[in-house]
Amino acid sequence: MFDIKRKTIEWGGKTLVLETGRIARQADGAVLATMGETVVLATAVFAKTQKPGQDFFPLTVNYQEKTFAAGKIPGGYFKREGRPSEKETLVSRLIDRPIRPLFVKGFKNEVQVVVTVLQHDLESDPDILAMVGASAALCLSG
Repeated sequence: MFDIKRKTIEWGGKTLVLETGRIARQADGAVLATMGETVVLATAVFAKTQKPGQDFFPLTVNYQEKTFAAGKIPGGYFKREGRPSEKETLVSRLIDRPIRPLFVKGFKNEVQVVVTVLQHDLESDPDILAMVGASAALCLSG
């Protein structure tokens, strides 16, 4: 029914699995990156046309570590996720900085990369999976 593609790579003594076609199929590019029990969803979407009068490249990278990924539920009065932590902001920048120069000079369409940690085993660092997944999602997005 779905065109699911899987690529398995041995990396640093662990198995990295990149999968596409199962989840987030409406995004231009979506990759489910798995290492151990850590699972990260990376999606990339871009505008088909440039906004008139726009003279910069609007690349937005959003990295999210949800509390449910580690099996926790926010306690206390507020049961919602808070604003992004300092680590989430730094990982977003860590993803943004290497991919920004790879776009063609003059490409000014809006691009959004959203990386969400779905499951975290507290052994495999999701930061590296996020970078690999974001890169693969951008490659798939065209």
